[in-house]
Amino acid sequence: MVQITISGLPGSGTSTLVGRLSESRMLTSLNGGDVFREEAANRGLSVANFSQLCKTDTSVDHALDDRLIESMRDSNGPDIVESRLAGWWAYREEINCHRIWIEVDVEERLRRVALREGDDIRRREESIIREEADRQRYTRLYDIDILSMEPYTTVVDATNLSADEVLLAVERALDN
Repeated sequence: MVQITISGLPGSGTSTLVGRLSESRMLTSLNGGDVFREEAANRGLSVANFSQLCKTDTSVDHALDDRLIESMRDSNGPDIVESRLAGWWAYREEINCHRIWIEVDVEERLRRVALREGDDIRRREESIIREEADRQRYTRLYDIDILSMEPYTTVVDATNLSADEVLLAVERALDN
């Protein structure tokens, strides 16, 4: 069963953290964003268009989330699951694990996304629009406010931290 969930908004560094944590602790992982992007590609859609599909076809979201929950419950599944809702799923499914949220202020997240995907003002606007659409979708589908910290055992404000400092903060939390 999953030992750790990592969640945060786009640009918060969750994928970087999972990679480093997996390496430092020799743990396996499943990245929810990769699952989402893989399914979009399988359907021949951009991430933005796939996100739009999810707004109109709720079965897509449910299927993706069911896959994550199944993997979290699987005794042979990944040690770490990263997705925006992974902490919520572990909380609601009463899976005893560390549930970590990485908090980063919006300006810093947008800066990081711009560095990763190219500094284009249109992309920044798309990120904000997509984030709000996803937030509304989670509320409508699951009655989850993605910004609520209720399910998390650890919240790390990574706004002004390097990737190494985030890893250190999370490792300290895991060791306590």
